[in-house]
Amino acid sequence: MQVQQHLLPSPSPGTQRELVSLHYGQPGAGPKIYIQASLHADELPGMLTAWHLRRQLDALEAAGRIQGEIVLVPMANPIGLSQWWLQSHLGRFESLSGENFNRHYPVFIDAAAERAAPALTGDAAHNVAVLRRALRTEIDAAPAATELQALRKTLMRLACDADVVLDLHCDAQALVHLYTETPCWPECEPLAAYLGAAVTLLAMDSGDQPFDEACSQPWWRWKAHFGDRFPIPQACLSVTVELRGQQDVHHDLASHDAQAIIDFLTFRGALSGPVTPAPAPVGDARPLAGCMPIQSPVPGVLTFIREVGAEVRQGEVLAHVIDPISASVTELKSPVDGLLFARDTLRLVTAGAKVAKVAGREALRTGKLLGAR
Repeated sequence: MQVQQHLLPSPSPGTQRELVSLHYGQPGAGPKIYIQASLHADELPGMLTAWHLRRQLDALEAAGRIQGEIVLVPMANPIGLSQWWLQSHLGRFESLSGENFNRHYPVFIDAAAERAAPALTGDAAHNVAVLRRALRTEIDAAPAATELQALRKTLMRLACDADVVLDLHCDAQALVHLYTETPCWPECEPLAAYLGAAVTLLAMDSGDQPFDEACSQPWWRWKAHFGDRFPIPQACLSVTVELRGQQDVHHDLASHDAQAIIDFLTFRGALSGPVTPAPAPVGDARPLAGCMPIQSPVPGVLTFIREVGAEVRQGEVLAHVIDPISASVTELKSPVDGLLFARDTLRLVTAGAKVAKVAGREALRTGKLLGAR
């Protein structure tokens, strides 16, 4: 294993942070796998899972079982990891710009297509290599004036040519669930089974360019751009893996998740050895546009009536918001039939706060589909 240190530009005199990536195997000898943890720096289950993955990958490399290249970034956000306010960790948004660390990844799709076009042929594998080179060239040439821009550029440079990208996150309180783009679902389905995902949420361009879509989206867009002129496969499976809730930082869960990822990588041919058959799926795939946020119209004390994991019906009461002064009770009801798969941890809510998510089966929303800008 090789350790690479990527210095980020100093945001202020006397300070400088670095990103660390761990590199296993041999580039070009097989598929490339990229795994990062805690891009939202206060989401720690992925960081513990990465620790378990590192132990396994060390042993697998020593046994000669890595076929290709595996890049593990065990802590993907040194900026967010350093953000504290009165003993509270603030790792979702950069304090300087207010931007979500998992949004606004730069888009090089058109520029890379123009650069690659003269070298494309009727050979799909050749075209993948040409487009990856063009994409790397565009990323390398992109400016990065701030520390946050440099972090995004570094992460994209590490992941842009990977066959599989796994971005390990978590929700507040939740079941294991996945986000991926619709063209990735056929290749994502085994991963969902290995991880025991309760639901996989699918979209074509959910809005604001999160990291996973910045990695997978170029391929289906290039396919549409070139049409019948050149064969362009969906050469990157990129998935946001939500490992339950923020408090689910336990060795037994992280060890289970790491083993599920190892089993999936063996299934994908990145690791040699016997393939563990994927278990029967726990959940299914549903449109992200059918994932309905449960919003409180009033402030007050929040108490849930239904637990995470409940199958709920349209109109069913999920929670009460209680005004301690007037003693009024506001019922929060599910807008659809679906799975209550995630909810907030805060129990004092403001008016307009989104406190839970229900995954329905029909696409009902349009526009930007992800919350928290």
